[in-house]
Amino acid sequence: MSVLRDLVDGIRSGGIEVLDLTAPLSDKTPILLLPEPFGQTVPFSMQEISRYDDRGPAWYWNNFTTGEHTGTHFDAPVHWVTGRDGEDVAQVAPVKLIAPAVVLDFSAQSAADPDFLLEVDHVKAWEAEHGPLPDGGWLLYRTGWDVRAHDQAEFLNADETGPHTPGMSFDCARYLAEETPITGIGVETVGTDAGAAHSFDPAFPCHSFLLGAGKYGLTQLRNLDRLPPTGAVVVAGPLPIVGGSGSPVRVLALVER
Repeated sequence: MSVLRDLVDGIRSGGIEVLDLTAPLSDKTPILLLPEPFGQTVPFSMQEISRYDDRGPAWYWNNFTTGEHTGTHFDAPVHWVTGRDGEDVAQVAPVKLIAPAVVLDFSAQSAADPDFLLEVDHVKAWEAEHGPLPDGGWLLYRTGWDVRAHDQAEFLNADETGPHTPGMSFDCARYLAEETPITGIGVETVGTDAGAAHSFDPAFPCHSFLLGAGKYGLTQLRNLDRLPPTGAVVVAGPLPIVGGSGSPVRVLALVER
């Protein structure tokens, strides 16, 4: 029997579970807010074209408006100045959109400290227990932050000093970009960097190092608690927007049961 037939049969029989890691996209989806004078993305909205009426008697359809980096989305290298000569989202090879994934679970630490940062030693300790990070695969960083996604203020968790959300340290971001074979990282927060990353030196190291190294980001994921530490396969399908810096994306995980 062919490998593809085995895959389809496994999915139909339930031997392979398909999990949706994508947050629903609506006008309630949290969005990143930047301080003035920086430009802002627009929230998701839909504009009805027709709905079985005199504007179109047999069909229902909409226009929609949003930014490339709204909701669960894909960051292409060209999104950041360090990757300005790299791929836009339409140039990412399809073969890179299907890849193995591992999950590093630091939800307990993030619950205790919203500014928790993943360090190089955390990654190396995980590897000592579970094996090396996958070549060409995703590192999915679970913090439990997806439970806050119902509320913009709770999700961004900002005060007068700025947002407070978990992320990765400067050294960890550089290590993952320069010394590991992963294709990119996935997080549950609004962006790949920690909320306080604007104050790091240099700022926003996940964006700077990973996108500068030609790697990718996935953000605002959910259901990472349903994935095993190793063994899942992720399918991430962004829209191939020519010249685009990113795109909303449907992220699916295949898990053997």
